[in-house]
Amino acid sequence: MPEQAGRPRSGARGRRLAAGTGLALTLVLGTALPASAQAVDPAPPQTRCQLTDPRLPEVSGLVEVGDRMLVHNDGGDSLDVYVLDSTCAVVTVHSAPVDPYDPEDLALAVDGTVWLADTGDNTGTRSTVALLALHADGSSSVFRLAYPDGPRDVEALLLAPDGTPHLVTKEVLGASAVYRPASPLVEDGTVGLTEVGRVDLVLTGTPGGPVGRAGQLMVTGGAVSPDERWVALRTYTDAYVWPLTGSDVVAALAGEPRRVALPEAAQGEAVSFTSDSAALVVAGEGLPSDVTVVPLPAAPATDAASAGGSVTGLLSADDGPPPVAAAVAAALVAGVVVWLGGKLVRRRD
Repeated sequence: MPEQAGRPRSGARGRRLAAGTGLALTLVLGTALPASAQAVDPAPPQTRCQLTDPRLPEVSGLVEVGDRMLVHNDGGDSLDVYVLDSTCAVVTVHSAPVDPYDPEDLALAVDGTVWLADTGDNTGTRSTVALLALHADGSSSVFRLAYPDGPRDVEALLLAPDGTPHLVTKEVLGASAVYRPASPLVEDGTVGLTEVGRVDLVLTGTPGGPVGRAGQLMVTGGAVSPDERWVALRTYTDAYVWPLTGSDVVAALAGEPRRVALPEAAQGEAVSFTSDSAALVVAGEGLPSDVTVVPLPAAPATDAASAGGSVTGLLSADDGPPPVAAAVAAALVAGVVVWLGGKLVRRRD
């Protein structure tokens, strides 16, 4: 039988937050408040392609890699990662013998490992959640996690450049907690999580999402840029981008973000940076649905030496990539190519 990743002892699967909740929350929240983040007006979004494949009804996580995109569905009885081209056509599908409970987000490590956050818990009943790793050598691993203060619903995974995972909760009132493992992950074992920060969002007035005005407050996805200089969270309606120094995700989220209103979507959950770290790529559940590139405004000029382990952020049209950036980029692409070409198999106990 497939391994059950982070499944509640009750065995009941989580249910989606009913759309009708939006009306009740609207009555509670009242009128829109001014956003605390600095709102920006970048270039208009551009639709890249449209998801129409019936195998992709609930895209919840997305990572852009070169001219390809890795996506996964929310839920399902098997762990499937789809590789799409720039037209949203499925190139290939990789499956692992793991029975996920509610995978919600996707991240890619520098070594080519694909991480999925099996952390969804709308009903607040899960005793553990899980991180699922699809390794470049074709194997898969399950790492279970437990919150210190009871179940939490999480749809955003932020994988720091040093490989430390951070989970950001989805809160109907906008006060999201940030958790990370209290000790190294243990394959097929459970480690505790510790709360290390908070992100407070307020109503923005941006339309979209399945739950009315409350969707402006609920974190549904996260991403770290390939050049390791930015971290992003999205809600059903907006994206927030913070500057990142090194791997200190917690310090980044404590700062002032830039807010970008996203195109209206029925249930937008997925977010990634483009390969050049200059824009966001967003998608969501439902068919058909758009995959949209949302440009970011030009960031303040920074010293190249402070940019950290940049993969693409230091590229120049005239000079090409610096030697170190080129080496890191080559290693990342090589790892992904190996992963894409390998067949995922279950790791033996």
